Amino acid sequence: MDPRGTKRGAEKTEVAEPRNKLPRPAPSLPTDPALYSGPFPFYRRPSELGCFSLDAQRQYHGDARALRYYSPPPTNGPGPNFDLRDGYPDRYQPRDEEVQERLDHLLCWLLEHRGRLEGGPGWLAEAIVTWRGHLTKLLTTPYERQEGWQLAASRFQGTLYLSEVETPNARAQRLARPPLLRELMYMGYKFEQYMCAGEVDCTDPQAPSTQPPTCYVELKTSKEMHSPGQWRSFYRHKLLKWWAQSFLPGVPNVVAGFRNPDGFVSSLKTFPTMKMFEYVRNDRDGWNPSVCMNFCAAFLSFAQSTVVQDDPRLVHLFSWEPGGPVTVSVHRDAPYAFLPIWYVEAMTQDLPSPPKTPSPK
Repeated sequence: MDPRGTKRGAEKTEVAEPRNKLPRPAPSLPTDPALYSGPFPFYRRPSELGCFSLDAQRQYHGDARALRYYSPPPTNGPGPNFDLRDGYPDRYQPRDEEVQERLDHLLCWLLEHRGRLEGGPGWLAEAIVTWRGHLTKLLTTPYERQEGWQLAASRFQGTLYLSEVETPNARAQRLARPPLLRELMYMGYKFEQYMCAGEVDCTDPQAPSTQPPTCYVELKTSKEMHSPGQWRSFYRHKLLKWWAQSFLPGVPNVVAGFRNPDGFVSSLKTFPTMKMFEYVRNDRDGWNPSVCMNFCAAFLSFAQSTVVQDDPRLVHLFSWEPGGPVTVSVHRDAPYAFLPIWYVEAMTQDLPSPPKTPSPK
């Protein structure tokens, strides 16, 4: 063998490796519920680190000014009879869904409190930063049959950030959303106004404990049901999403307003989060909290082991469609990079906290 040829081959190999070569995509992650039916994983009820509010213009405020008190109608009076169509469409101001807020408001809060979190500035290096709604979608994935999802993931200073990406199907459905669905969205907002004049999450002054999250209440609306089949479908599908959304942050109760075809809430019912599974425990086509949590834990472990390169411009895109596994593709910069420059630069500085929190763009 000609040693010069070997050397030339080696040199050629070194030159062929680009400096910014994207990592090879990881293998896929299955989502079959049967694979995640083991014991319920260890999960400690979360403790609240802080809060922030968004005003009517969706501007960030680092306090609890938007939190309202839960104020249900008297239980000994007539039914609630809330008109959920009142003010629609004249007073309805939907947010601009073309504006991609991503994690920006959450990042504002992190910047404000950098260095003051328990464990010091290094605490974030072991954390996963994402929205509750993203984790809710992970919890319900093994039982979801209609809507897929995409999550963009980047690692920066050791922290794993997860931000949802609107799928092409979801965008098409949003742009073609019929007036009835827009009206139903308004009804949900209107119900919150009747019950507490504020956000989805409110605090119950009559709760056994005033400590969050025990004092919080989640408010939901649903259509009236009149047959066992309707209730069975409600327990299998809608209650699963309510459980997933409330269990993760430790919200103890969901108060549902059931509306009639005319848009009036005719009855209220409280669903304790920890008792929701009882409605489907003996339903062979129901859902299992252990499956939900085990899959969520498996996905987060999968993401942690997949996204190893520390680079805010590098994105691993996790994609899933019902009936298939979670797949991964790798991208750099636009359109999937989501950590804003103002956040990366501020976190890179040696200052424990920036002097001013920028407004998300």
